[in-house]
Amino acid sequence: MTPSWDEVRAAVEAAYREERGQVVATLIGLFGDWDLAEDCAQEAYAGALATWPRDGIPARPGAWLTTTARNRATDRLRRDRVGRTKLRQLAGPAPSSERTEPDEIPDDRLRLIFTCCHPALPFEARVALTLRTLGGLSTAQIAAAFLTSEPTMAKRLVRAKRKIAEAGIPYRVPPAELLPARLAGVLAVLYLIFNEGFNEAFGEGFNEAFGEGFNEAFGEGFGEPADRQALTAEAIHLARVLVRLMPGEAEPRGLLALMLLHEARRDSRTVAGVLVSLADQDRARWDRRLIAEGVAILDEAVALRRTGPYQMQAAIAACHATAPDTAGTDWRQIAALYAALARVAPSPVVELNHAVAVAMADGIPVGLARVEELAASGRLDGYYLLPATRADLLRRVGRTTEAAAAYREALRLAPTEAERRYLAARLREL
Repeated sequence: MTPSWDEVRAAVEAAYREERGQVVATLIGLFGDWDLAEDCAQEAYAGALATWPRDGIPARPGAWLTTTARNRATDRLRRDRVGRTKLRQLAGPAPSSERTEPDEIPDDRLRLIFTCCHPALPFEARVALTLRTLGGLSTAQIAAAFLTSEPTMAKRLVRAKRKIAEAGIPYRVPPAELLPARLAGVLAVLYLIFNEGFNEAFGEGFNEAFGEGFNEAFGEGFGEPADRQALTAEAIHLARVLVRLMPGEAEPRGLLALMLLHEARRDSRTVAGVLVSLADQDRARWDRRLIAEGVAILDEAVALRRTGPYQMQAAIAACHATAPDTAGTDWRQIAALYAALARVAPSPVVELNHAVAVAMADGIPVGLARVEELAASGRLDGYYLLPATRADLLRRVGRTTEAAAAYREALRLAPTEAERRYLAARLREL
């Protein structure tokens, strides 16, 4: 039966989402040309829109798209003298379309992920290249997300691809001895993409100082909420791919669980453009399906018996997500998890979060003493969450004059309007 246009469009959109990274990765593996791979993959999808309404949706869209893209690439190279030389160098049996099922040949996608995230590339280039090549976002979409012009982003991507070619960055999964460090870099890219999509109205910091984990600022900011939410969805999608491709590794599962547990409470984090602290969020609005999935994936990671920082952060997030309210939260467990996190991923921000958890578990004065010690060290000078946290703890013990001064300092340093509105409201309450 001939499919309707809506059915074809839905099938192409699903295939773009699920298969594009595999198609591009396979072509790069075959021809070693990033631009050729991206162009021919795009042509294959355009061909699907033209062909599938007439011939029907193939049983295996990924195989159809990869074969079509490979044929387009071969035709292009045959028309070009340099390309003909490359084809002779690549001469050999043509890959079977059976080879293109995503779950049958994970290596091409793994090679592409590790190449995009190679430490020889500047970090912002790794992020952009991952979004472009694996995520399939257009140059214009990435430019909008990074609040830069499309020509500027196009140049950044060109420089990244040129660096791969000129520096001889290998298109491969790192050898065993390099894998842990390189995997950490890949996970950092995915988590940054997620954070910059998740923090659509404001920095997540204040919630996290009273919640689950810490974020690193990217520095450039991001665009409209719709653009940013697309980044979040893409990061979760890529994390799912990485989990499928590396089933024996625990940290990709830890990262995916952390993302899902954060995403579960997206809709409760602001009301009318004002930041809502974790303690005051409407937990009825949290997505229980995502929470259940995140906890289950975290359990799978723990079962692999290789604990890492993303699993620890996910465990903290799970403590919050499964608690009935702030009073019913297992603060001692959260404090213990932050202490463990500080040992494997030391950071003054982690210490700040640990101090808050200690305050909730052992009493405000105990936690406040830790915050005062951190402030005296100067390691968080200019970080608005330090005075904001100090102000909140001072308010809770009735030291209102000092709390007001700390809130004013936090207001001066706060980076977004949503955070400033929250802090101003707290100050008015005093």
